[in-house]
Amino acid sequence: MTRISPTPPAALLAVLLFAVPLRSQVPTSVSAPAPAATLRTRVLQHDVPIEAALVRSGRVGRPTDADGRATLHLVPGTHLVIVTRIGFTPDTVALTLAQRQDTSIVVQLEARSTELESVVVSATRAERRVEDTPIRVEVVDEEEVAEKVAMTPGDVSMLLNETSGLRVQTTSPGLGGAGVRIQGLRGRYTLMLADGLPLYGGQAGGLGLLQIPPLDLARVEVIKGGASALYGSNALGGVVNFISRRPTEVTTRELLLNQTTRGGTDAVFFVGSPLRAGSPWGATLLASTHHQRENDIDGDGWADMPGYQRGVVRPRLFYSDDRGRSLFATVGVTAENRDGGTLDGRTGPDGRSFREGLRTRRGDVGLSGRMLVGGRDVLSVRASATEQRHAHEFGSVEEHDTHRTAFAEVSIAAARGPMTWVGGAAFQSERYHNTDVSGFSYDYRVPASFVQADFDAAPWLVLSASGRVDWHSEHGTLVSPRASMLLRRGEQGALAGWTARASAGGGTFAPTPFTEETEATGLTPLRPIAALAVERAFGGSFDVGGPVNTAFGRIELNGTLFGSRLTDAVTARELGTSTPSGARQLELVNAPLSTHTWGVEGLVRYLHESFRVTGTYAFTHATEWDEFLGGSARRDVPLIPRHAVGVVASVEKEDAHRLGLEFYYTGRQALKDNPYRGESRPYLVVGALAERIVQTPFGRARIFLNAENLLDVRQTRVDSLLLPSPGMGGRRTTDVWSLLEGRSLNAGVRLKF
Repeated sequence: MTRISPTPPAALLAVLLFAVPLRSQVPTSVSAPAPAATLRTRVLQHDVPIEAALVRSGRVGRPTDADGRATLHLVPGTHLVIVTRIGFTPDTVALTLAQRQDTSIVVQLEARSTELESVVVSATRAERRVEDTPIRVEVVDEEEVAEKVAMTPGDVSMLLNETSGLRVQTTSPGLGGAGVRIQGLRGRYTLMLADGLPLYGGQAGGLGLLQIPPLDLARVEVIKGGASALYGSNALGGVVNFISRRPTEVTTRELLLNQTTRGGTDAVFFVGSPLRAGSPWGATLLASTHHQRENDIDGDGWADMPGYQRGVVRPRLFYSDDRGRSLFATVGVTAENRDGGTLDGRTGPDGRSFREGLRTRRGDVGLSGRMLVGGRDVLSVRASATEQRHAHEFGSVEEHDTHRTAFAEVSIAAARGPMTWVGGAAFQSERYHNTDVSGFSYDYRVPASFVQADFDAAPWLVLSASGRVDWHSEHGTLVSPRASMLLRRGEQGALAGWTARASAGGGTFAPTPFTEETEATGLTPLRPIAALAVERAFGGSFDVGGPVNTAFGRIELNGTLFGSRLTDAVTARELGTSTPSGARQLELVNAPLSTHTWGVEGLVRYLHESFRVTGTYAFTHATEWDEFLGGSARRDVPLIPRHAVGVVASVEKEDAHRLGLEFYYTGRQALKDNPYRGESRPYLVVGALAERIVQTPFGRARIFLNAENLLDVRQTRVDSLLLPSPGMGGRRTTDVWSLLEGRSLNAGVRLKF
């Protein structure tokens, strides 16, 4: 193999000057074309292959494969070979090829910061370097995903709850529903994607999070703060994107079996394989079943842990060729029956039985594709459709509803010198119909256009500006701008690898009847919505971080300062009237005072061989309008801990074992509508995981034992979860500010065969 270094500018100019005379010597009248020459190019970065780099000469071009290789068949003569890849500095090589000559070259590209922020959270653009984006993206890598699979194989709640700046907040204590709060903003402002597609609907709801088994996830990417500039109003608080595992060249089969001491059972099967050897087509399949019995842990007749039976099936199809074309398609089906409330034959403090239930049937289909246009630009298409059917039970009240989401987007990414552009158009339809409660059905249609420009002003400076315009069928024109900046040090010096990012932007959120309050009560107690203004937010963040190499190992540091201002926040307040069932009615109104949130986050990670320790700290201060006192009265936003600290230590020996220990401290939280206290108590949760890898006649097996909440922290040790009498909207419980399930153990095996 011949290694050719990048051509210097003077040599490149000389080649350009002599190219025409050299080519003119080739006869123009021949009976047959000269036999082609073969050029084999391998593109690397520090000896690591670069996939999807474009290698071209004139009109002939090919993208590199997963091994960084591309082959061109060229006419004999002098050629300029140009190698480009978004995220890297282009390189040019000059060489002369003879007839039937087979030539191999190696091109080393240097990374540069031309990443698109949307790339990190879209499956069709996910190959961009996360560390080069002007906005910070938290990535939960495959190792952390595997660890959480052993802890909670049935859902991703723990996976997200143990990420700094995120809090999985229980919204429906009777059924266990939960939402993801990002940096203090309520869960309805968080957009959840699967491979860049809204397969869980425009608003996933409090139970969508609990219906995602993590075994088929490769990683999770989190954008903290407003991402409306590229993803619309549903991303006002941030984005969580679940990236699925891709099939490899070798068929992979995995079976996971898990049992808990609280009566939970999980069985998950995953298979990934090429459709045939050497084929560009591949497929994966996830099939799982989950069961949990109801648990009344404190013996008061109320199920502190609801029971459920759930089945999930999701096949995925992948295609990728050496011409830069790729295709991804998926179909998913989820069916779940969930039950909670008072146990059979028992009553609550008011002397009445109150059962809660939810039957969910969800189906979705998604598609995304990519191809090269003009030999160097990337055209991407995404589309999905989702339908969810619910049958709710709130005591004697039943509600049946249907959610439908349709989405389509086309975008093009182009690099021109120091500029990288992405632009596109999108359309989303959100439909909701409730057959039992009138006045809440809606049909929103939202066409949109967006654009972003990243400018590599210098090797140490990247500037980014983006904007989106949505034409909402109900709320008119909505504009979401954002600007970001990245400063970074080079590979030399005391601060090598350190970066600083600053980002600021605004966004909107189209109001719906679904809030944390109605998640627990349903829509029956809610007065039909009058004219509500669009919720608007403006926020910003600044973070700085990087590695420190010591004689004792590598230390990674990061600190973040963030803040936001939310105006016209939709809040629920109580009315003086009651429903036929006796529940006190609610109405949704826009708060006359804005919600202010600010805080800091810190992360320290120590790595030394197989030993890793991660420490996180978050301080969050948020205040909002107090609808009970009215006027200009403000209060701390409920259920936001001022202080949260996490320490996770693990030691792993490859193909042998893994041991882990976790400590999570949650500080005091303001409480709302709680007759027992106005402020929660702080608490500490301790967990431990042990995993052993053994070879069996069936394949390699990971045998795991996980202990959660070793100190047996429970909210019901302090106060009752049940209200003395029905509260707002007829709800039977207080908000959940601590754990309800107490100490639990789970054990299982993950067999790869």
